[in-house]
Amino acid sequence: MEKRRATWQICVERTLAVIKPDSMDKAEEILDVIVRSGFTVIQRRKLHLSPEQCSDFYAEHYGKMYFPSLTAFMSSGPIIAMVLARDQAISYWRELMGPKNSEKAKLTQPDSLRALYGTDDLRNAVHGSESFLLAEKEIQFMFPGTVVEPTPTDRAAHDYLSRYVNPTLLTGLTQLCKQKPADPPTWLSQWLIANNPNKPVVQEVPVSREGAKPRPGSSETC
Repeated sequence: MEKRRATWQICVERTLAVIKPDSMDKAEEILDVIVRSGFTVIQRRKLHLSPEQCSDFYAEHYGKMYFPSLTAFMSSGPIIAMVLARDQAISYWRELMGPKNSEKAKLTQPDSLRALYGTDDLRNAVHGSESFLLAEKEIQFMFPGTVVEPTPTDRAAHDYLSRYVNPTLLTGLTQLCKQKPADPPTWLSQWLIANNPNKPVVQEVPVSREGAKPRPGSSETC
């Protein structure tokens, strides 16, 4: 009898997927599409977030005009959060979701989840992480204590540089060209130090009057 060789599927990337409140009645259909699209559901839970929790989850969108509507909608009912795994999980899941605006999705990607189950750019059925860094952050939010493996060091570094380093460096180089200093390397290094968006803020704590020494000639007594 011929022995069949076992086929091993290695899940090399993970992402967070969320079925939003507007599509909970279609959750089983969406889950079926996810599995048939080659994803493995590593973790899954149903929960109901508070407005405060939604604000924390969507902290990157804070200050946008749609932020209050987004947090109100996402806290309006239960959701299903999942950790999905497969090769290039983040990009494949975003492709399966389709454009953010469901009306646009119906025109450009009619077979996508947002085209099939969404209504507009807010009630658009599903959520997915945009990058490696956000995937790790969002998975930890929905599933505290989860270890995201394998760690995508090179891509995570690329995401970090694109999001936090390159914009500041580009602005600095633009200013360098405008200023034309005599010593460009020194000028740029000083500019980057002064304009570092992640520079820690040191707050000076005033000395209390109890601990301060009286000034010479003052009437203060110990």
